Amino acid sequence: MIRGDFVVRLFFAAVLVWGTTAATNCRAGGLAPEIVVSVADQELALIARGKVLKRFPISTSKFGTGDAVGSYRTPLGETYVSAKIGDGLPLGAVIKNRNATGEIVKPDAPGRDTIVSRVIWLRGMDGTTANTRERCIYIHGTAEEKRIGRQASFGCVRMRSKDVIALYSLVHIGTHVRISAKPLHDFLPPEEPSLLARAD
Repeated sequence: MIRGDFVVRLFFAAVLVWGTTAATNCRAGGLAPEIVVSVADQELALIARGKVLKRFPISTSKFGTGDAVGSYRTPLGETYVSAKIGDGLPLGAVIKNRNATGEIVKPDAPGRDTIVSRVIWLRGMDGTTANTRERCIYIHGTAEEKRIGRQASFGCVRMRSKDVIALYSLVHIGTHVRISAKPLHDFLPPEEPSLLARAD
């Protein structure tokens, strides 16, 4: 005869497995919004149900890709949003050590290379991103907006202030973030042919 406590443990184990599988299938099916960062395109897309909701130019590391501590490289792999910092801050508000300093800088202010407006702090989900949170890898606003669109950061994913504020409002703690060397189109389903398309 099976003991009651064993049955209870077996039941909760089954629930845990089911929940994990359901979450994985939900993400794989595109039901939950996710962020895809393309190092190749220097672009970031917010994708849900196989559709691009938003697409922004970005800047990843000028030192290339990797996750070694002290490398100043952008990690490749699976991560998720672990913290959001900057609720309600004005555009250009300087953030240092994840706190607003009270200073506001204009885009491309001479001699200023600061984190501004919003911070989306990432945490790694696999071996290739294990050091991501410890390294303080963020998606964040930058004062050096003229460098957006090319590799210029020290490991983080930089965005224009207006863009990171828009993205910040659309994601939540736990949102999946995939950072890849591949172009964005590799993560999108092929477009369905139009009903009006000619057969010839």
